[in-house]
Amino acid sequence: MIRSEIKQQLTDAYSALTGHLRQMPDIQAHMAAPGKWSPAQQAEHLVKSVRPVNLAFRLPAFVLTLMFGKANRPSRSYDELVAKYKAKLASGGKASKPFVPGIPRSPQSVYRRLDNQATSLARRIDHFSEDQLDTLILPHPLLGKLTLREMLYFTIYHAHHHGQAIKSSYVTETV
Repeated sequence: MIRSEIKQQLTDAYSALTGHLRQMPDIQAHMAAPGKWSPAQQAEHLVKSVRPVNLAFRLPAFVLTLMFGKANRPSRSYDELVAKYKAKLASGGKASKPFVPGIPRSPQSVYRRLDNQATSLARRIDHFSEDQLDTLILPHPLLGKLTLREMLYFTIYHAHHHGQAIKSSYVTETV
């Protein structure tokens, strides 16, 4: 995907997710199956995941290079990145402590923060060239070093992944 497509996919993924969450009653947003995160906690986890990516995209390219180096391989495709992530999850990978959510008091405020983080990140994509998206890297706690492009792919997929978890686990009952 090129920058404009990534930007659109990111915007669409997070808009769809928060739109779905906002329609959910707050009481349902706090409900969770045993051992699972509630919809509000899943949204909080995404806030905690997008925030550091957003912060990295605020930094100049030379700072990212000094901090993390440059890629020594080409960027993976979206599908390759998703396959790698699914394989890590299948082998027992889980969110590390900084990304584990607490219990949010106000689901609506979490959704607002998630919207703000995703919108801000989408705006920052244009500050980097196509080449920089493929040469600059960031660390991912589960996937290791990712190019900026791969990190954006992950961020898009992450919204879909948690959106699916929310939709499949929390069905609204009709009376």
